[in-house]
Amino acid sequence: MRNSRMMRNSLGLLILCAALGILMLLPPRLSSAQPSTSVNIVNNSNRVIRNVYLSHVGSDDWSADQMANDATIGPGQSFSMNNMACDQQQIKVIGEDQEGCFLSTVVTCGESSTWTITNDTATDCGGNQ
Repeated sequence: MRNSRMMRNSLGLLILCAALGILMLLPPRLSSAQPSTSVNIVNNSNRVIRNVYLSHVGSDDWSADQMANDATIGPGQSFSMNNMACDQQQIKVIGEDQEGCFLSTVVTCGESSTWTITNDTATDCGGNQ
């Protein structure tokens, strides 16, 4: 009787160790979670921002326009983008004004940021600056 109890305890311990070993081999779920970020764009310029895009820093892999229904960010207005998924440490936010000129900033993922556009914000107008 004592032998059978010891065998059951040993078997239970062996099963527990095997289960723990398998769990340790599984990738941790928390490390695969992507951070999200929020950006509030404040337009303190005389430009009308008609499109907003996202891109990886150092790449030209722009997203679709982040503003829906032909929305714009007029002078003195703001626009918030919330819970944007990031797969890197930073993300580039790109605005396009009514002249087709582009403005951009880089924000850190996992943090809420405010991008204030002024008349002095550098633009890329395709050489027509």
